[in-house]
Amino acid sequence: MEELVRMEHIYKSYGRVQALRDVNLTVRRGEIVGLLGDNGAGKSTLIKVLSGAVPSTSGDIYIRGRKVQMKSTTDAIANGIETIYQDSALVTQLSISRNLFLGREPIKGPRFLGRMDMEEMDRVARDLLKKVGITKNIPPSTPIGSLSGGERQAVAIARAMHFDSDLIILDEPTNNLGVAETQGVLRFVRGARDSGHSCIFIAHNIHHVFQVVDRIVVMRMGTVVADNIDPKSSSVEEVERVITGMEHDAA
Repeated sequence: MEELVRMEHIYKSYGRVQALRDVNLTVRRGEIVGLLGDNGAGKSTLIKVLSGAVPSTSGDIYIRGRKVQMKSTTDAIANGIETIYQDSALVTQLSISRNLFLGREPIKGPRFLGRMDMEEMDRVARDLLKKVGITKNIPPSTPIGSLSGGERQAVAIARAMHFDSDLIILDEPTNNLGVAETQGVLRFVRGARDSGHSCIFIAHNIHHVFQVVDRIVVMRMGTVVADNIDPKSSSVEEVERVITGMEHDAA
């Protein structure tokens, strides 16, 4: 598969604390990568660097073979990277339609008037909700705050898919969700891959990761300790030993 993202020799320090140490990560087109590790392993920091939320201390990021500067989340979005956090980063008071297009609203009539095309936004929202598996007839004008956790995640994923993001980063998307909602999120991830998108999937629940990813990367103490674990030929127990470092003890 063609390489989409490559992070090379990424370091991130907070004073004397070394959060990331010489991290390398590659994601190919149409690949779902599971990023695992205990709390404090460096997963969230690495994702924040890739999504432009925090700057790296040193290291390089390449998108489609071209070196890029990730100085802000706007840079990441411009390079086709969309991040979906555990809280979905949605505005609860605004409608589904407004959240789908937040900051990227289509304009009706002369641009200098700045009138949002609500009809177009609602039409796209209805189509997207169906595509991501929401079968209930939820009006696009519904405030995000009245949706369930799974439905909010669906809206966030729909936004990433609509704006044709090449890489969708999901940070603990199944946390605090019910069984049905969790299965819905996992279906969305599979659907993203089927649509040609790449994903980085971060989750504490290894069983969820095993259901959807093509490859597992494990971080421990700010560095990558394994980057090519095949879930089809590995067990959950084996991966847990890598996460905790017990594979060295067993050896």
